[in-house]
Amino acid sequence: METSLHTDALARFGHALSDPTRTQILLSLRTEPRYPSDLADRIGVSRQILSNHLACLRGCGLVVAVPEGRRARYELADPRIARALEDLLGLVLAVDPACCASSETEGCC
Repeated sequence: METSLHTDALARFGHALSDPTRTQILLSLRTEPRYPSDLADRIGVSRQILSNHLACLRGCGLVVAVPEGRRARYELADPRIARALEDLLGLVLAVDPACCASSETEGCC
């Protein structure tokens, strides 16, 4: 039986994935924890923009900051998130491998 808790949880996950920068952050963190400066360089955004997206992802409960002295590294809040991202990516590509290429012209996504 679905509850509002289930709906809210999936809506938060959908919100996180609705932005390409947040999606890149999550995909980067699925393999290993990273420092914000490394993530910003890897993704190609400013540290301020990255910080805003990390705050959103923390608020959604998908990432956590792990203090290391004066720095903090970020990692997925639960290892199952990495598996869910892998499964979701595999499903999307299996259902329609051209979806990303055609979505801009067809307006499907």
